[in-house]
Amino acid sequence: MSDELTRQLEALLFLSPEPVTHAELLAALECAPDELGLALAALRRAYAPGQRGIELREVAGGLTFSSAPEAEDAARRLLAKPRTPALTPAQAETLSIVAYLQPVSRPEITRIRGVSADSASSTLLERGLIEEAGRSQFGAVLYRTTPLFLKLFGLTALSDLPEVAEWDPTPEETADLRDRLLSAGEARAGGPVGADPAAD
Repeated sequence: MSDELTRQLEALLFLSPEPVTHAELLAALECAPDELGLALAALRRAYAPGQRGIELREVAGGLTFSSAPEAEDAARRLLAKPRTPALTPAQAETLSIVAYLQPVSRPEITRIRGVSADSASSTLLERGLIEEAGRSQFGAVLYRTTPLFLKLFGLTALSDLPEVAEWDPTPEETADLRDRLLSAGEARAGGPVGADPAAD
């Protein structure tokens, strides 16, 4: 049994939100049952009750990490705090535009999105993901991303952003998107797009 196998096992148990069975661990680690047993024994020693804030437990037929009982009250207080909500599609779209075109103004963002960017931009400002970066030649406020944006998205620098070309849709994806947009338009209008309501 190697230290590497023990580290891999520790990583799998850390990553899994649900208890992991021995069979699942054997398949993922591609090791022999006795090797898994030795790695588990090493982890059980490292995470024995009273040793750390995390314990290794067998629950519902599988293995999982859980917080130590003495941390329960503190954990409840932490998790009772309001969590930061996920970005809405409008906010994510606006943030993407700022990330790739910064510094960029709200009018430019609105022109690209086709709808007002005021609400999404204000929320991104409040959450610290974008910040003001001067003014354009026309007097509009310019925006750029913040260090918090890099941290939350796991980026070292803006140069780590994926190339835009990687996200260009194929003709099939474009056609699928067009069909979905037409369907959404029909649903909003209460009938086929372009249908004459007087025809009834």
